[in-house]
Amino acid sequence: MPGTVPGPRPAIVPDFGDDTADDRRIAIICSKGNLDMAYPGLIIANAALGEGVETHLFFTFWGFDMVVRSRMHDLRFSPVANTAMHLPLRDLRLPQAVAPAPGVSAVTTRMMRRQLRDLGIPDVPELLDQIVAAGGHLWGCRMSADMFALDESDLREDLEGIISAADFVEKTAGAQLLFV
Repeated sequence: MPGTVPGPRPAIVPDFGDDTADDRRIAIICSKGNLDMAYPGLIIANAALGEGVETHLFFTFWGFDMVVRSRMHDLRFSPVANTAMHLPLRDLRLPQAVAPAPGVSAVTTRMMRRQLRDLGIPDVPELLDQIVAAGGHLWGCRMSADMFALDESDLREDLEGIISAADFVEKTAGAQLLFV
């Protein structure tokens, strides 16, 4: 309208230049080797690959157990200090006084494996197979390998290498970072 002063422009979402799917990347640091802590990073990795996102996983500290041949089939769940853990029967919580008792970890591990299997979610090694088959990249942490006296012969064959944290940061420059 002639003679009117334009008002403030509506707020817009800033353009960060990251809306193109072609260059999306995610870097997932897997630092826990418990069964319940192995799955979140792997599920996110699998979902990211399904969306066409370049995906890198870095296994460090106890997360290394997910790719160590002698341990990857025997990840366990511990209810100790897990106050959110409840039994599949309604909302019953496992009393924390019971959690450290002998056999409780074995029972809860079997329970969790059965729940995952009932949902059609594969065991950790098979899920890693799927991630690699979909183009995911697996990396081991140099410091953790040295700390645990591990070398390539102890690890999955599809692990692309044992690299330093600095090398991983460089390989995944610009990626979304997820620490599990």
